[in-house]
Amino acid sequence: MGKGKLLLVEDDKALAELLIWHFERQEFDVRRTADGEEALVLAEEEIPDIVILDWMIEGVSGLEVCRRLRRRSSTANVPIIMLTARGEEADRIRGLETGADDYVTKPFSPGELIARVAAVLRRVRPALAGEALSYGDLEMDIAAHRVRRGGRPVALGPTEFRLLRHFLEHPGRVFSRERLLDSVWAHDSEIDSRTVDVHVRRLRKALNEGGLPDPIRTVRSSGYSLDLESQK
Repeated sequence: MGKGKLLLVEDDKALAELLIWHFERQEFDVRRTADGEEALVLAEEEIPDIVILDWMIEGVSGLEVCRRLRRRSSTANVPIIMLTARGEEADRIRGLETGADDYVTKPFSPGELIARVAAVLRRVRPALAGEALSYGDLEMDIAAHRVRRGGRPVALGPTEFRLLRHFLEHPGRVFSRERLLDSVWAHDSEIDSRTVDVHVRRLRKALNEGGLPDPIRTVRSSGYSLDLESQK
């Protein structure tokens, strides 16, 4: 059994061929394109397990491809690693804020990139496999649609379940209300940012029943994060 479907978006032919060779040796099923528009089509035709995305590509930029993938409900949670020659901190921050899960600056070794891919997939593989997610005393059985905290069942509505799943897939990461709208609500035009606050309150109420510490941290002017470490 392979390690998953990898979409490589890279317009440097020599580099792309080198990466394909290395990832296929690691038993990845690799699809490659040099064009941003085609990348969006390929990602919709067959949802990848991970995307390796060059910032500077033909047509639509890698940054815009990342942004659009995050806006689609079908690809909102697919991990994305960006490749770029832009090494400045501002560019790295811009890439991460757009939705990239990791950022690799050229030049790099194939071994480093393979290790980064492995690390990202270890973090998200339970969700991709449709199995279970856990963080601290929180456990989610995705297939059975069940949540437990400290072994106690937690009753959640469908939206709260999706919201918690998103947090569990990215523990410790801060998400703005707008980003949560994109990822959890697929940016429904009838939903506004205040709706996020309402559902976070409902999720907190369900998770904190019995006086348990609040696992959801509010970050002023930024958004929300699932962060049990801050409760210690």
